[in-house]
Amino acid sequence: MNATSTPDAPAPAQPTLVQLVFSDRQALSTTYIPLFTEGGLFIATAHEHRLGDAFELLLTLPGETERRTVAGKVAWITPAHAPGGRPQGVGVAFNGSEESRAVKALIESLLADSAGARSTQVF
Repeated sequence: MNATSTPDAPAPAQPTLVQLVFSDRQALSTTYIPLFTEGGLFIATAHEHRLGDAFELLLTLPGETERRTVAGKVAWITPAHAPGGRPQGVGVAFNGSEESRAVKALIESLLADSAGARSTQVF
């Protein structure tokens, strides 16, 4: 019996690794994308990405020192020179894992708490 060799399948692309440290809730609020079913974040970047590209996000949320890892995929792209002066970048939708669901819940809790705090201010 003769063995035949077949070309190796291309290795899957490594996810783009991004570390984000949110110092306050306002910074988190400007990047969080609640429209994605599983939640997600906008990542400002000049690098070219395609829909479906994998990302691994290392997040430090406001008031925390623990870094959380969340996987996701590019679900939208804002090109350079977008109308309205919007920054170039990608919307990364969380993958729906247990960790990403926990991060989504925590982000939404942090943002709800900050919205409640603003609504109780007296002018």
